[in-house]
Amino acid sequence: MSRTAHTSRIPHPRSPRPWLRSEATAALRAARRAARGPGRERDLAVQSLKAALAAVLAWLLSSWLLTDTLALMAPWVALVLVQATVYRSMARGAQQLAAIALGTVLGTLTLALLGHPVAAMAAVLPLTILIGNWPRFGDQGIYSATAALFTVTAGGEASAAIAGERVLAALLGAGVAVAVNALLRPPTYLRDTCKAVWNVVCEASRQLETIADGLEEPLERDRALGWYHRAQRLPRLIDGVRSSVAWTRESVWFHPEKEKRGEARRLAPWYDETLHTLDDVAGNLSALTGILLEAADGDSAVPRPAAGVTEPYAAFLREAAAVLRAYGEWVTHPDTGKEREELDARADRVRETHDRLRGELPRWATGDPEAVAFFGSLLRHARALTERLSPDQAGDHQT
Repeated sequence: MSRTAHTSRIPHPRSPRPWLRSEATAALRAARRAARGPGRERDLAVQSLKAALAAVLAWLLSSWLLTDTLALMAPWVALVLVQATVYRSMARGAQQLAAIALGTVLGTLTLALLGHPVAAMAAVLPLTILIGNWPRFGDQGIYSATAALFTVTAGGEASAAIAGERVLAALLGAGVAVAVNALLRPPTYLRDTCKAVWNVVCEASRQLETIADGLEEPLERDRALGWYHRAQRLPRLIDGVRSSVAWTRESVWFHPEKEKRGEARRLAPWYDETLHTLDDVAGNLSALTGILLEAADGDSAVPRPAAGVTEPYAAFLREAAAVLRAYGEWVTHPDTGKEREELDARADRVRETHDRLRGELPRWATGDPEAVAFFGSLLRHARALTERLSPDQAGDHQT
């Protein structure tokens, strides 16, 4: 084999330029969304600016009030404690202060006993790293080891006064972080919750419309399998709603604005009920696609529905998709009455269509027990899919 033939098989390293171009484009899009209006990108930008401001303020205060060389602990603590909610800043601040205080005291004692920074480091770091895993510290336990490391390597005298001043610097940084986070555009997450709910509603309604379009053609297993797999992804979107509801509830703890606290507390129970409704929608959609998948299996005893069945059922699913979108509009617009009226009208229409379909069940089933069970299941899950979307069932968030 020639040298040329051998070397031609060696793959050339891939250029990083496409990856860099893709990352730069994504960053530019995020910057444009942040500049365009409220959203997740703007929230992150504001939080970053607040963290930087807190660090600068903590450094100025610590330089003015404290003389120790480790006054840098104040801006360091302030930088990491501007969290996504005021409550989280306070809770993690308490954990971090406890970890820093413990690490500082242990580092000071070890350095005073051994007298040499390297020996003190070798002795104190394993202990503080182990202590940092204590669940009470949460994810702030590592600051016990870093505080001990700063203490034994900073030089100077190992004394109780210096240790106390360093803990005071950390306390100053934590106080500045909490104050900045609470007083400058304190975060709430009602907007994120509305967006997450709407994403689930749009995906579920699109799935219903896709199934309706597919039922106008002969039922095929590959298509039905695609419907089923897509329905299994819906619970992951609902987990996003669940997370957003939790963030909304947490964001009002210690929030300084009374109006926003009241709005979030009023709507949090409503969104809890919305979660139950979306869970029911996902469960019934999964069951519905499972029934259609079984019918599409050529080896199954379940009969394949004929066009006389699938066409009216497809029309019913389109109405179900419409009532689902109307429900989403009602949930995400709590202060208007037009959405409630639209949802009532859509719900009445889908009930009437369901009753007509149920009346034709004997003609579809033609006395076959398998057919009766199949068509009955289709109607039952389709009705259950829309029944919880009625305002009377879902609970009125206006109250």
